[in-house]
Amino acid sequence: MTIPTATTNPNAMTDPTAMTSPAATDPDAGSPAGSGSPTGTGAGPLPDPAALLDEYTPGDFYFSTDRYTMLGAGGVHVGAAVPSAASGDAVRAALREAGPTGGRPARVVGAVPFDTSRPARLAIPERLRIIGGGDSGGPAEHGHEGRGQAERSGVGARGELEAFSVTAVPSPEDHIAAVDEALSTMHRSPELHKLVLARTLHLRPGEAVDPLRVLRILARRHPEAYTFAAEIPGGPEGGPRALVGASPELLAARRGDAVRSCPLAGSAARSADPAEDRRRAEALQASAKDQVEHAIVVDAIAESLRPLCRTLEVPRRPELVATPTMWHLATPIAGTVADAAITALDLALALHPTPAICGAPAAAAHAEIGRIEGFDRGFYSGFVGWCDARGDGEWAIAIRCAEVDAAGARLFAGGGIVAGSDPAAELAETSAKFRTMVDAIDEAVRAAPVRG
Repeated sequence: MTIPTATTNPNAMTDPTAMTSPAATDPDAGSPAGSGSPTGTGAGPLPDPAALLDEYTPGDFYFSTDRYTMLGAGGVHVGAAVPSAASGDAVRAALREAGPTGGRPARVVGAVPFDTSRPARLAIPERLRIIGGGDSGGPAEHGHEGRGQAERSGVGARGELEAFSVTAVPSPEDHIAAVDEALSTMHRSPELHKLVLARTLHLRPGEAVDPLRVLRILARRHPEAYTFAAEIPGGPEGGPRALVGASPELLAARRGDAVRSCPLAGSAARSADPAEDRRRAEALQASAKDQVEHAIVVDAIAESLRPLCRTLEVPRRPELVATPTMWHLATPIAGTVADAAITALDLALALHPTPAICGAPAAAAHAEIGRIEGFDRGFYSGFVGWCDARGDGEWAIAIRCAEVDAAGARLFAGGGIVAGSDPAAELAETSAKFRTMVDAIDEAVRAAPVRG
């Protein structure tokens, strides 16, 4: 079965000389988020991004960057009775009460939904393991075994997803119509500068998708990303459901008084042909439409951070970052927190929803998304990560992800709509962004042992 998208060649041929890693802070050592290292490796050796997965069981929290890997299990949920937007105080109180564990300050882990009027899914783990640190030795290279599979051309080129029933919500045609409606809305309401519209793919295999297999594949193929799994509610018949993904985007991180954010906005699909891949990257950098889209995001994040920071450094121009499937414009923002009481979670809540995943201005864009998009995002385009009792922590935006449960998987992909956006190009962009999870889930299902 061919996936119902319009993508033609969302391949990835990694060009290390052109890549800036978006991954960030080591929780207990090493350089802070967005330190500017061209490879994201900082000064120390990189942990195996799949480390600790042998110990993972459904319901655990897994969070891996190119500097450290974290696995949390058990524990008590925090702030389940309050809206996510008001969870900062509940988390602070719970962390104070919990006290240190294993010589480390207590930390809360989990996910926050797109709509922060709903409760987050946060917990203080009963058991927590962290590996990595990288405060000695030279940089190590990531292994790329299996990368060829992730970078082959065209959705459906390998007969992909033949084991699945595939439903697109909205359909490709309806997504194009939604983009048209967003453009018309922005034309009628010039104060609305940007809308982000997403779509989903529902994949239903013959049996449950194993989140552990998906995580292993994501960690192997996307070692520079934030690879994560977080328990979320809503599994069939009360069973488990996990939000699983490999996000390239840092929402907010704090270590000591250092604050970092690295928004991505403006995207182009990669190509297997090096010359074409470079042409696409250069075209993205030169695109007036993408530069405007990116500036809207950066300006909004800087405006939100300034009251919370004593100093703030915002580069004048974005740089290119590469994932195995996409080129993005990125701006690494750095500052120093104005008050030690402001935690990484406070910073993330202050920034969310950024125009990168919602639009601008946020309230108006949020309302239009609810009217036009046609489905409930849940935890997609929320954020996932951790915060400890010192206020240190790191939160990645929940993109390039899927909800995985016994019924299958629901994948998400979105794109920013601004004046000058082309509906067909926006559909193609979402098709390219689906590749991260389509490839991982397809391989995970094909690798599953045959029963019977």
